[in-house]
Amino acid sequence: MQKIILLLCTFLCLGSAYAQNSLEISVRNKTDKTIISDATVLIKGTNLIIKTKADGTASFENIPDGSQTIIIRNVGFREQRLIVTFPLNQVKTYEIFLEPAEDELDEVIVSSTRTSRSIQNTPTRVETIELEEIDEKSNMRPANVSMILHESTGIAVQQTSATSANASIRIQGLDGRYTQLLKDGYASFGNFASGLSILEIPPLDLAQVEIIKGPASTLYGAGAIAGVVNFISRTPREKADFNMILNQSNVGQTNIGAFSMQRKGKLGYSLLALTNFQKAYDVDQDDFTELPKTNDFTLHPKVFYYPNEKTTIVIGNAFTRSNRTGGDIFVINNGADANHRYFESNKSLRNTSTLDFGYKVNASDLLKIKTSFNYFKRDIAIPDYTFNGTNYNAYTDISYLKNIKNQSLIFGLNIVYDKFAEQDQLPNLSKNFTTRTAGLYAQQTWDISDRFKLESGVRLDFVNYFNAFYRRNEAFVLPRISALYKINDHWSSRIGGGLGYKTPTLFTEQTETFQYQNLLPLNQVKAEKSYGGTADINYKTAIGADWLFSLNQMFFYTRINNSTILLQDNQGAFHFENTTQPVQSRGFETNAKIIFKENFKLFAGYTFTDAKADYLPVIQNIRLLPQNKVNLALLYEKERNFKLGLEGYFTDRQYLYNNQLTSAFWEFGFMAEKVFGKISIFINAENFTDTRQSRYKSVVNGSHLNPSFDDIWTHTEGRTFNGGIKLKL
Repeated sequence: MQKIILLLCTFLCLGSAYAQNSLEISVRNKTDKTIISDATVLIKGTNLIIKTKADGTASFENIPDGSQTIIIRNVGFREQRLIVTFPLNQVKTYEIFLEPAEDELDEVIVSSTRTSRSIQNTPTRVETIELEEIDEKSNMRPANVSMILHESTGIAVQQTSATSANASIRIQGLDGRYTQLLKDGYASFGNFASGLSILEIPPLDLAQVEIIKGPASTLYGAGAIAGVVNFISRTPREKADFNMILNQSNVGQTNIGAFSMQRKGKLGYSLLALTNFQKAYDVDQDDFTELPKTNDFTLHPKVFYYPNEKTTIVIGNAFTRSNRTGGDIFVINNGADANHRYFESNKSLRNTSTLDFGYKVNASDLLKIKTSFNYFKRDIAIPDYTFNGTNYNAYTDISYLKNIKNQSLIFGLNIVYDKFAEQDQLPNLSKNFTTRTAGLYAQQTWDISDRFKLESGVRLDFVNYFNAFYRRNEAFVLPRISALYKINDHWSSRIGGGLGYKTPTLFTEQTETFQYQNLLPLNQVKAEKSYGGTADINYKTAIGADWLFSLNQMFFYTRINNSTILLQDNQGAFHFENTTQPVQSRGFETNAKIIFKENFKLFAGYTFTDAKADYLPVIQNIRLLPQNKVNLALLYEKERNFKLGLEGYFTDRQYLYNNQLTSAFWEFGFMAEKVFGKISIFINAENFTDTRQSRYKSVVNGSHLNPSFDDIWTHTEGRTFNGGIKLKL
C-alpha cells in the first residue's frame, strides 16, 4: 500500500509540474514591428514545438516547472532565446522582436510584373535569384552574369564562338532571340548586341534577378516568347554601402570592381565601376584561343532625387567599352606572318542613358515614367572581312498603377524605336533595318479571396519595320492570363498562358557563328508569332524545428508559328525566310530545396526539354539542346564566418548542326569563402574535373591559315581556379 501511495504522489507531482504552466509568445519583426507568422517556437529539451499563427502568436500548455529555454527561429532572422522560470507569478504574453539577419531575407518583392507585389501573392510565375546567391556567383565570374544564369534550372548559356567565347541565353530550349533581357526594365541588349549581351552585364550592383519563363510579350512586347530575364539594380539606403572585389584566375583573368551607394535626405547615389583583363588562353595547345584576350571597362553612375515623400527621380548613365580578340595565339601575341593569320576581333561600345520618374498620387496609386536611349557600336573583324554597325534604341513607357479594394489595375503605353545602321555597306547588301513600335497595355490583378488570385492583361502593339527592300506594318493583340491558388499553408499552384511575337532580325545565334558573312538583307520576312503557357505546383513545409523542405514542379509548352529559318543558296549566300511549319517546345522542370538550421542548404533541379522544329529534315530536334539536365548544389554557411559550396551538373547528349550526337557529360565545382570582419577571402574551382570539348574532338579543323570550327556544346577552357578578396563597408 505504501508503494501505491508513493507512486500516486509521484504522478500527482509530475502532473502538477506539467499541467499548471502555460505561456504565450508574440513574434514581430524588430525593424518595422510587423507580425511574423509561421515562425518556429520550441522549448529546449522537450517535445513542445509550435508555429506562430497568422496573428504572430504561439501558445503552450503543460510546461514543466523550472528554468526553461524558449527558442524562436525564422528564416532570414537571427535566432532569439528567452529564459523563463516556471511556475510564473502571473500568466503573461512575451513579445519577441526578431532581428533580421545581416544578409536580410526580406519578403521578396518582384517588379517585373509591374505590380510590386510579394512573390507569394503574384499570380504570374516569377523565379528570383536573390542577393545572397548573386554574391556567391559573382565570386566565380565577377565580370558578367553568365554564371548566375548558367546554373539556373531551365536556362542555358549557349556559347556561339569557339575563339571569342560570345554567348546567348536559351530558356526552355528556344533560341536566344526569343528571350528578352532587361536591366531595371529597360530592353537594351537585343539584336546586334545579342552575342555580347550577358558578357557586358556585371553582377556587382544587382539586388536580384527576376525570371519569367514562358510567354511574356503582354508585359514587354516583342522578343519575350520564351521568357524575360530582368536584372534589378540595388537602390541606396541611409546607411552607406561600399563593396569592392579583386579577383585573379589561373586562366589569366583579372577583375577589379567596386560598388558604392548611399542616400542622404533628398539625394542619393549609386556608382558601379569595373574593369576586367583576360589574357589569351590556349588550354589544349592547338594554337587557338579558348578564351580571347580581353579588356573591358564599365562605369555606371546613378543619381536619386527625392524632392518630397511622393516623388522619386532617378537619372543614370551606363557606359561599357570592350575589346575581345581571339584566334591564332601567335597572331594575338606577335602579329600575323606567312604561317599564322587567323584572328577574330570584337570591339564594342555601349552607352545607355536612363530617366525614371515616379509619383505617388496617393497612398496606393503610382504614376511611373521611364525613358532610355541606348547607343551600341560593334566592330567585328576576321582576316579579309570586317562587319561594323551601330544599334540605336529609344524606349519610353508611361504607366499608372491604381489600387482599389482587392485589385491592382495598370494602364500604360510605350514607344520603342530600334535602328541598326551598317557602316561601309554595299547598296545591294545593306543590312540596315528599323523597327518602330507603339503599344497600349492594361492589366488587372484581382485578389478574389485569400487563396485565389487572378491576373489578366492585354497588349495592343502597332509595329512598323522596314529596310531598303521592303516595308511592313503589323498589329498584334496579345492577351495573357495567370492564376494563383493557395490550396493550404503547404500547397499552392500557378497556371498561366498568353500570346507573343518577335519582329524580324538578322542577328541570331546561327548568324553570329559566321560573323554575318554572306548574309543577305531581310526581304519580305514577317514577324514570328507564338502561344504557350506554364503550370506548376508548389509544396513547402517545416519538418521539426530544424528542417525546411520545398518542391516545385513546373510544366511548359510553347509553339512558334511563322518562324524564320536560315537558308543558303547555291552561291553560298545566307538569307531568312518564314516557314509555315512550327517550332514546339515542351517539357518540365523539377526543383527541390532542403534547408537544415539555415546552415546546410541542398538544391536539386531537373529539366526535361523536348523542343523540335518541324521544318528540319530527318532529325527535328533543336540543335545544341540537351533533353535532360540535372543541377545539384550543396551549401554550408555559418553566418558572417564562412561558407562552403559543392556543385554538380549533368548535361545530356545534344544534336549538332551536322546531325551528329555529342557525348553526355558531368561537371563539378567547389567554392569557399571566409569572412574576417569586413573583409572576406574566397576561392573557387569551377569545372575542376576538367570537362572540355577538345577531350572528345579537336574544336579547330583545317590549317592555321584557313581554320573552321565545330559547334560549341560544352566547356572549351576546361577547369578554372580563381580566388580573391572582397571588402564590404
